Amino acid sequence: MITGAIKNKVDKIWTDIWAGGITNPLTVIEQLTYLMFIRSLDEKELEAEEFENMSGEKMPKIFPQSAAGQSMRWSKFKNSDSRQIFDIIAQRVFPAIKSMKYGRLPDFNEFGELVEIEDESIKAEEDTSAFARYMSNAMFLIPTPQLLQKIITGLDDLYEHDVAELDMQGDLYEYMLSKLSAAGQNGQFRTPKHIREMMVELLQPTPDDIICDPACGTAGFLVSASEYIRRNYENEMTPKQWEHFAGPAFTGFDTDYTMLRISAMNLMLHSISHPEINYKDSVSKQNQITEQFTMCLANPPFKGSIDAESINDNLKAVTNTKKTELLFVALFLRMLKKGGQCACIVPDGVLFGASKAHKAIRKELVENHQLRAVISMPSGVFKPYAGVSTAILIFTKTGHGGTDKVWFYDMKADGFSLDDKRTAIEENDIPDITRRFRNLQAEESRERTEQSFLVPKDEIVENAYDLSINKYKKIEYVPVEYPPTSEILAELNELEEEINKGLKKLEKMLCNEK
Repeated sequence: MITGAIKNKVDKIWTDIWAGGITNPLTVIEQLTYLMFIRSLDEKELEAEEFENMSGEKMPKIFPQSAAGQSMRWSKFKNSDSRQIFDIIAQRVFPAIKSMKYGRLPDFNEFGELVEIEDESIKAEEDTSAFARYMSNAMFLIPTPQLLQKIITGLDDLYEHDVAELDMQGDLYEYMLSKLSAAGQNGQFRTPKHIREMMVELLQPTPDDIICDPACGTAGFLVSASEYIRRNYENEMTPKQWEHFAGPAFTGFDTDYTMLRISAMNLMLHSISHPEINYKDSVSKQNQITEQFTMCLANPPFKGSIDAESINDNLKAVTNTKKTELLFVALFLRMLKKGGQCACIVPDGVLFGASKAHKAIRKELVENHQLRAVISMPSGVFKPYAGVSTAILIFTKTGHGGTDKVWFYDMKADGFSLDDKRTAIEENDIPDITRRFRNLQAEESRERTEQSFLVPKDEIVENAYDLSINKYKKIEYVPVEYPPTSEILAELNELEEEINKGLKKLEKMLCNEK
């Protein structure tokens, strides 16, 4: 749990960076991520050295054994003067991690030139962390030695005194990511943690699931899924399941290298050392994945410029459109195995849009698969990123129908105010949502005037597959009773008399003054 004291320390580091001239929150996160990765490599090396000393067994080295190689270690340079630290990181550490291979950093020759690690055909590229794979185009942007020293001192203090445990390091990173408050160019924005956790709770992943987010951003959904699995299964997981958990269980795609690096670091800090984090335009012809995953969790981009020629043909066969929010729903259906589940966030337009493409994707869900739930969320859930109204779709891929009744829920509160400040409040429908969804039999008796209810498939078909809750919700109108006209006129006459009396009194006062 991240305390207020820890948050203050993080905020201090953040303020120092801003004062130093780096004001883009994404750039701040990215630069901090590099430094956290550098430190994590040294931590790994120290653990290996300790094991080697205790067991006498030789362990593979991350850092070269030369003077230049050892100078790159966090524990060696952190107490040096600012200029020396800056030169080591800028001239050695950063170029080295960009050329990392097989879990090893390259060395430097006597002229200070980097010596590339030779390719070894017997070693798989997977031996290198997901983070290191996406370092090739990274840039070191911290402008001054003084600022770099402040950051390193601040981070080291956090690690040494506050967040030594890996779980807490994950919480620390999550708090840093919470400072990302601007939507991306393609309409992507960070999903609030409590919304992610609700969606995970609704799907209830297991250690055997293969989970994908094809628009992963900072990997929030994958992290939330991993936390749920650990929380519910940690004490009973087999070695094979732990091996699965460390990488193959989690897959994420994105088209932003910065996001890929951040998501890889986020997963690493949550004990997922080798996730499948890949650069991929998920709805393009580049992505040919079919029936590979048992679960999809995502908040795909709601807008963006998509080249019609690049869209995968089998997605256009389901819904012929350039709208990403529709294409991604078709993508989930293609990527899931039969029996696989999906919980995804969509803009309200997906629920009731009148275009052929909108109707086609809704018909596909209802007729050919099992649409289980539509949860309408208030428009303020994604503030300060955006004020768009959204909903959560929950469905199971079957390939042969299965929709009987669809559960609708009208979420009115999520535990936070719906303005830009998003301060904590008591009203929160999320516990009620998870409770009701897990007991849908009890929903059979609910009236359409209540916050949740079931709608038969036939009724949805009759309404052109419209999935907006207002289409099916009944509103109770309480008749307003007004007093008789005679009473109203009597009250008006009395009021008029009082006004006249007041005017006469005022006139008398004015005359006396003269």
